[in-house]
Order: sequence, then C-alpha cells, then structure tokens
Amino acid sequence: MLRKMNCLVIGLAALSVSACTSNPSKQDVGMVTGAVVGGVVGSSLTYGSTAGTVAGAVAGGYVGKLVGKEMERK
Repeated sequence: MLRKMNCLVIGLAALSVSACTSNPSKQDVGMVTGAVVGGVVGSSLTYGSTAGTVAGAVAGGYVGKLVGKEMERK
C-alpha cells in the first residue's frame, strides 16, 4: 500500500511540476492539492484499494478545483 501511495504522490508531483511553465493559478493549486489529499483519503478508507485511491483523487481534484475557482473570484 505504501509503495502505491508513493508512486501516486511522485507521479502527481511530476505532473504538477512539468505542467507549470508560469505561476499556477489558485484553481490549479487547489486541483493538485485536492487530488493528492483525496487520493490519500480514498486509499485510507478503502484499505489501499486502487479504485478507492483513484476515485478519491478524482473527487478531491474536482472539489479542489471548485474551491480554487471560488478563491480566485474573491
């Protein structure tokens, strides 16, 4: 389980670093942060299930994007 989580975190970090050629918006930061947190929570709740980790990352990314979008409006 720990190995899967490490691969997920490293993969998301690599994607976030390579995708940012300029300063990321609050929406981008919220999406990446939400995906990482959601993946960890999904993995924890499903005892390391890959489907749970992916579902948590997708849900967390979506919620993080919405929160970041709302923060940009203010």
